[in-house]
Parts: sequence; C-alpha cells; structure tokens
Amino acid sequence: MGRAFEYRRAAKEKRWGKMSRLFPRLAKAITMAAKEGGEDPDTNSALRTAIANAKAQNMPKDNIDRAIKRASGNDAATYVEVNYEGKGPHGVLVFVECATDNTTRTVANVKSYFNKTGGQIVPTGSLEFMFDRKAVFEIAKPEDFDAEEWELELIDAGLEDIEVHDESVYIYGDYTDFGTLSSALEERGVEVKNASLKRYPTTDVEFDEEQTAEIEKLLDKLDDDDDVQAVFTNMA
Repeated sequence: MGRAFEYRRAAKEKRWGKMSRLFPRLAKAITMAAKEGGEDPDTNSALRTAIANAKAQNMPKDNIDRAIKRASGNDAATYVEVNYEGKGPHGVLVFVECATDNTTRTVANVKSYFNKTGGQIVPTGSLEFMFDRKAVFEIAKPEDFDAEEWELELIDAGLEDIEVHDESVYIYGDYTDFGTLSSALEERGVEVKNASLKRYPTTDVEFDEEQTAEIEKLLDKLDDDDDVQAVFTNMA
C-alpha cells in the first residue's frame, strides 16, 4: 500500500503537545462521552476511547472517575461541540474545535484572539475543504510488527495508511471509519495509546521564523482557552 498522505507527524505532534490545561480538556471529553452514551465504558466505545486517551497522558484515576460521575450530576453542564474557522497572521489558516456550555462566551473569545493578532474569523465551512479529517490511532509497536500484514487485515475496516515512528505505530483512516477501525483494533486485542479525529491541511505552507513567531501568539491564546479542545493549521 503506497503512502497516499504526507502527514509530517512530528511537526504536528509538537503543536498538539503544546496544548495547555490538558487534564481539563481530557476530563471534558470523558464527561461528554459519558453523558451521551452512558457511564459504562464496556458499552460505550466513545467513553472507552476518552478514558484511554486520558490514561495515555497519565491522568489520575480519581480525575477520570470524577469526570464520568460529573455526567450524571445535577449540576452537569451541557456541552456542545462547535467549530470556528479563521485566517491568522500572514494568511495562516486556523481551524478551532471547541466544546462549550456557553457559545456566546466562546465565539466572543475566539473572535478577540484573531482580532488582536491581525486575523479574522471566516464563515463556517469556508476552510472545511482545506483540511482532510482523519481518524488517527497510536499503538505501541508490537515486537513482531509486519506493516503489510496489518494493512491487509485492517484495509476493510477503513485503513488508509500506517506509519512507524520509533516504538509507536500510527494508523490512519477517514474520519467516518473511526468506529470500524476502533472495533477492528479491539478485536485484535490491541491496546490503543491514543485515538482521535484530526485535521490535516491539504496543502502545507512554509512561514519564516518571524512570521511563525507572530502566528504562535494567536495559537497560544487559543490553546489557553478552556473551551478550545484542538487547534489545526496549515503551517508546514
């Protein structure tokens, strides 16, 4: 199977790894999954994934349990997922995924971050075609790992690409195949270290050091907002 996609994973992971306040974001994902599909991870695949992601980031078990229980509490916030798209400094494209209990607050904050850094929000859907949305699974590399064998076994589940980096294997598919790929990995008895939906730019753009520094100011403001779950750009 040929490499159909060039993800430049290392550079992207650096940006994802800078997301601040990681535990609150992970807890919110757990609460949302539990509220929507029930508090039993055995019957709620979304909750299983959220818990696995939290454990991969060394989130304490007590935090995970509290996040699950919060879904049924009387004061449980009702979160909605909302996306914002914008152009930042030097024309960089920015896709912002949020989960919020107050969309008025969130959109006002996101707009202000763009405005203060010389950017602007664009109408929803304007950048959708500029990014490919992918299901991404990270697993520990098995001792007897054979990429061709895995490709043959997972292609019917939606596999598009496999990448090996050090001791980790990254499995990619279209976002619509997240569930089937997740189930296929479970059936193989594979422990997933991290699973998520990510957006990859259809075309990467190079920025010089000075431009990158100005773009980072916007990204840092977004990263520091509790309502922001993920930020994606077309930076190379």
